[in-house]
Amino acid sequence: MRTAALLLALACALPAGARERKLPSTQPATTYADVEVHAQEQVAIAAEPYDTRDKASLFRVDYLSHGVMPVWLVVTNQGDRPISLKDARILFETAAGDRIQAAEPEDVERLMTRRERQGEHIPLPAPLPKIHLKGKATNKDIEADFDQFEYQTLVVEPHTTRAGFLFYDVSALTNPLKGAHLYVRELRNADGHELFSFEIPFDKYLASKSSQMN
Repeated sequence: MRTAALLLALACALPAGARERKLPSTQPATTYADVEVHAQEQVAIAAEPYDTRDKASLFRVDYLSHGVMPVWLVVTNQGDRPISLKDARILFETAAGDRIQAAEPEDVERLMTRRERQGEHIPLPAPLPKIHLKGKATNKDIEADFDQFEYQTLVVEPHTTRAGFLFYDVSALTNPLKGAHLYVRELRNADGHELFSFEIPFDKYLASKSSQMN
C-alpha cells in the first residue's frame, strides 16, 4: 500500500509537460468515417485530421496555432501479401488543387520561428519528398513529436493495420479541410506493381464531425 501511494504521489507531482504521451489506439481503416477502400487491391486507407486543440493536446507542441495540421493516417492491408510505402507520396490536396507535401521537423521549426518573429503566416519551402526521410530540428519537442508520432512504416504486412501522423503546413489556408483531399499514390504490391491512387476527401470527416455535434 505504501509503495502504491508513493508511486501515485510521484505521478501527481510530475509537471504537465512530462505526462505520458501515447499514440491513439490503432483501429482498422474501415472503422473511420474518412476512408477509401480498394476492394480489388484489398487495401483501405483512412485519414483523420487532428483539427481541434483537445485532440491535438497529445503533442508537445501546439501545431495548430502555427498553421500546421496533424493528420492521423491509417493503412490497412486486407490481403495475403505485403504492400510497400517505400516510394509513397502522401499529399494534402487543397480545394484549389494545390498539393502540399508532408513537412519535416526542421520545416515545422522554420515556420514556427519565422511566424513568431514576423507575426504572420509564411509558407514552408518545398519539403523533402519521401515520408521516411527525416530532417533534424534543434527544437527538442518537435523532434520528439516526430520521433514518436510520425508515420514511419514502409511495409504493411498482410491483414495488418499501421498508423501514424503526418504534418502539413496549411498556414496559407483559411479553411484548409473544406474541399480538400489526402492524395496517396505510388503504393506498391509485393510484385512491385503500383496500386491505384487514393483520394480521401476531408469533407467526409467534416460531415461526420458535424453529425456528432448535432
